Amino acid sequence: MFDLVGAVVTADAMHTQTTTAAYITGRGGHYVLTVKGNQRGLFRRCKALPWAKLRATSAPDLGHGRRVRRTIKVAAAPALLDFAGAVQVAQIRRTRTVSSKKSVEVVDVITSMPSTEASPVQIATWVQGHWGIENKLHWVRDVVFDEDRSCVRTGQAPRVMAILRSTAISVLRLTGATNIAAATRHHARDARRPVELLLTC
Repeated sequence: MFDLVGAVVTADAMHTQTTTAAYITGRGGHYVLTVKGNQRGLFRRCKALPWAKLRATSAPDLGHGRRVRRTIKVAAAPALLDFAGAVQVAQIRRTRTVSSKKSVEVVDVITSMPSTEASPVQIATWVQGHWGIENKLHWVRDVVFDEDRSCVRTGQAPRVMAILRSTAISVLRLTGATNIAAATRHHARDARRPVELLLTC
C-alpha cells in the first residue's frame, strides 16, 4: 500500500492498465503513462488525434557528444480515449543526432494531470526523468548482471531474480557507488563484504 497523495507516478507501457490508473488516482496521486501497442485500441485512438493541427513546444538537449531535440504536442484527452482518469494526451518526438546519424522516436503518453497543473514542458520533463531512471537501472541489469542470458525462466523465479538484482543495485547505490560493475567485483572478492554491506546499509 502506497501513500500517493500529491505524487506523480510515471510508468512504461506494461503498466498502462485501467486498474493501475484507477488505483493511482484513487489513492490521491496522478499518473503519466506511456501508450504502446500492448493497448491496441488506446494506441490507435491516440494516433488518430489531429496532431498535425496542434502547436508544438520544442527544446534542445546538448551533451555527451550528441544532440537531442524533444518536441511535444499536448491535447485534452477526449472521451473517446476511454481510459480511467485521463485528461491530457501528449505526443513526444525525440530526435537524436550522434556523429551525423539521426534517429527519431515518437512516444504517446496519457496523464491524469490537468493542463493547469502540468504544462507540455513539465510532461516532457517527467517522461525524460522516467527514461533516465529506466536506462540507468535496465542497462546495469542487462550489462553487469547479464540478465538477458539468464537461464531462470519458469514460475516465479524470473520475477524473484529481477527483484534481487534491483535490490543489489539499489543497495550499492546507497553506499555511493557510481560504477556498479566495479562495486560488484569489489564485493565478489571477499564473501564477508556483501554480508557487512547488508548489515550496515
